[in-house]
Amino acid sequence: MATEGLVLWISAYVALAYNGSFLRASTAGRSWESPDTWVFVGALMVSLIALHGLIFSVAVARWSIRPLLTASVLVAAFATFYMQRYGVYYDPSMLRNVLRTDTAEASELISWSLIAHVSLYSVVPLWAIWRIRLTKTSLWRATLRRLVFAAVCAMAVVAAVLLIFQDFSALMRNQKELRYLITPANVIYSTARVLSADVEKPKVRQPVGLDARMAVPTLPQKPKLLFIVVGETVRAGNWGLNGYERQTSPNLQTLNVVNFGNVTACGTDTETSLPCMFSAIGRRGYDEARIRSSESLLHVLSRAGVSVHWKDNQSGCKGVCDGLNEIPVDPTAAAGMCSDGRCHDEVLLHGLESVVEASDTTTVVVLHMLGNHGPAYFKRYPAAFRRFEPTCDTGELRKCDRQSIVNAYDNAVLYTDHVLGQAVAFLKRQESRFDTALLYVSDHGESLGEKGLFLHGLPRAIAPDEQTKVPMVWWLSEGFKKSRMMNSECLKEKSSTALSHDNLFHSVLGLMDVSTQAYEQELDISAACRRIG
Repeated sequence: MATEGLVLWISAYVALAYNGSFLRASTAGRSWESPDTWVFVGALMVSLIALHGLIFSVAVARWSIRPLLTASVLVAAFATFYMQRYGVYYDPSMLRNVLRTDTAEASELISWSLIAHVSLYSVVPLWAIWRIRLTKTSLWRATLRRLVFAAVCAMAVVAAVLLIFQDFSALMRNQKELRYLITPANVIYSTARVLSADVEKPKVRQPVGLDARMAVPTLPQKPKLLFIVVGETVRAGNWGLNGYERQTSPNLQTLNVVNFGNVTACGTDTETSLPCMFSAIGRRGYDEARIRSSESLLHVLSRAGVSVHWKDNQSGCKGVCDGLNEIPVDPTAAAGMCSDGRCHDEVLLHGLESVVEASDTTTVVVLHMLGNHGPAYFKRYPAAFRRFEPTCDTGELRKCDRQSIVNAYDNAVLYTDHVLGQAVAFLKRQESRFDTALLYVSDHGESLGEKGLFLHGLPRAIAPDEQTKVPMVWWLSEGFKKSRMMNSECLKEKSSTALSHDNLFHSVLGLMDVSTQAYEQELDISAACRRIG
C-alpha cells in the first residue's frame, strides 16, 4: 500500500471513531428525518477525513509514518475518553493543564476504564499501521504523489464545507468552541499553540508598579500579616455561607468574616485563573500572553517592601511567584497528612511559625491549596471529615451515583473550611506582633454531573456557573480593621455586590496600603469603607 493509502485509511478511522462528541454537538436540535441533516453529516464526515488526511500528509514521511500515526491514534484514544466521560474540550487552556499535570495528579486520572477504552479504540488502527506493508518509490515520485494527495484533501475540505456553508458557518460562528471537539486535530492544534507561546514568552517579565510604595503611617502601628489562601475547585453553590442547604463552612460561620456571595472566576482551570487573578490586567482586558509575561501582584508587593512568601500544596504558582520566596511542603514533618505523593491541606500551616518569627515587617503569605481537586474528591480530606455519606470512593465518577459524588465533594469543602479556621487561629496567635487578616478565594468551580458535565476546564464562553462562580471570604482582625480605619458594616454591605477575580489585585493593594499607578480604586472592594488617616 502507498503511504497515502495508509494515511487515508487512518484519517477515515479517526473521523468515524473519535469524533462522536463533535458530531453530536454539531447535529444537536436537527431532525434526522430531514434529508438536509444527512447531507450535513455526510459533508462533515468528508471534511473530517480530508482535514486529518491533510494534517497527516504534511506531518509524516515514509520513515516516520508509523510512529507519528501511532502517537496520533493513542493521543486521540486518550482524548476521547475524557471527552466522553467528563465533557472535556481540548482548547489551548486545557492542553496547558495537561502539559503541566504533575505525576500525582496524572496517576489519579488513570483507571482500568481508561486502559480498556484506549485499547478498544486503538487496537484496529495500530494493527493496520504496523502490519500493512508500504510500497517503496523514488523520491520525486513520492513527493509528487504527496503533493497531489495534500491538494486533493485540501480541495475536499473546501468542497465539503461549501456544500453546507450556510449551516456550517452559522454553527462555527455561534459555537466557536465546537472546533475543540474535532479529534485529534484539536490536540495537535492546541499543543502547537501552547508550545509556541512558551517559546515566545520573554524570559524577563514586564515590570508592573515600578512606583509601588507602602504608605508611612501617621501614627505608630504594628506591621501587617496577611494570608491569601487560594482555593482549588471549590464552587460557590456548595459553600455553606452562600446559603447552601448543607453547612459546609461551620468554622467560618462562627468567625466574624465577610462572605462575598457573587464572585466570578477569571477562568475555569488553574492554568488560566491563577495568573489572571494575580495580574493587574484580569479578565476585563484579557490577554493571556501579556498576563503570563508580566509581573504579578506579589512582585508589586515585594517591590513596595512587603515580605512575600508562597507555599504550595498543588501544582505550582504558574509564574505568579517567580523570583520570590517559595516555602516547600515537607511531608516528613507532617506525620499522617501525606500519602501517595499528596498531602492534606493542613500541611500548608506547618512551619509557618518560623517564617513569621523571622519577620519584623509587613508580610504576605500565599497558601495554594489542593482543595477539591477532582476526580478523587474522597482523597482530599481525612477520615474524620467523612460526614456526608455514602461517598464516591473512586476517581471514575461515572461508576458512582450523583449524590455520592456530591457527598465526597462536600466533605472536601468541609475540610477546606477546617483548614481556613486553623489558619485564622494561627493568625490570632500572632496579634501581639502583627495586625492580621486572611483572604480566601477559589480559583474556579466544578461540575458534578449537571447537564452530563464533570470536573472543570470548559471554554469560558460556554462554561456553566458551576465552573465559574466561586466563594470568597475575608477575615480581618480588630487590629487590622483599626489600622486601616475600616468600617465593618460598610464592608458587609459590599458582600452581595457582583465581583470577580479582577478585584483581587487592587483590593490587596488597598488592604496593604500600597500606592502605585497600577492601582485602580474602583476595583478595590474596601476602598469606600476606609477612612483616610
